[in-house]
Amino acid sequence: MSSDEGEAAMTDKASYDRLQKDVDAVKSDISNLAEQITDALNGLAGTAQKQARRGYKQARSSVDGIVSDLSEQGSAAFDAAQDAAATLSESLEDAVQQRPLAAVGLAIGLGFLIGVTWRR
Repeated sequence: MSSDEGEAAMTDKASYDRLQKDVDAVKSDISNLAEQITDALNGLAGTAQKQARRGYKQARSSVDGIVSDLSEQGSAAFDAAQDAAATLSESLEDAVQQRPLAAVGLAIGLGFLIGVTWRR
């Protein structure tokens, strides 16, 4: 083996060793990058989950408030309807007591109209 061949072999060996170190460094960098990406994705997932929970709680609170308001409005409407029915009942009683013959005539007339309509 000549000295040129020996020098070339040593140069090739040194180049190979440097290339191997570079490949190992790139592998390590890729591994670190993969870990960083995994951590970032886990962080994003946790943040998204927290935001989803917060949104759910806000929506539920809004729905509960709306249901409560509707319940109160329904109760108020029911009370108003009961009051109106009671007032109408009292008005009819007063009208019948004041004009009993007119009330009987009105009842007979309404009965006749309903009977004629019912036959058709």
